[in-house]
Amino acid sequence: MPFNIGAPELILVLVVVLILFGPGKLPEVGQALGKTVREFRHASNELDLSAQPKPATATPATAETSATTESDSAGS
Repeated sequence: MPFNIGAPELILVLVVVLILFGPGKLPEVGQALGKTVREFRHASNELDLSAQPKPATATPATAETSATTESDSAGS
């Protein structure tokens, strides 16, 4: 985790959030924060997958061509 947040800092943040939003809105704030983090992770995973080079695979036409070439050279 890039942030060095210990227990005292986390408790302080939670108390400030509780004071600002109150106990009634706290579940809604938590749910919105969870959705935001989930969407961010999903978007970053998609970005990572799209940035990776795709492996080259042989197409069936290429495989048939190489098989035909091998059988032609074996018969000669």
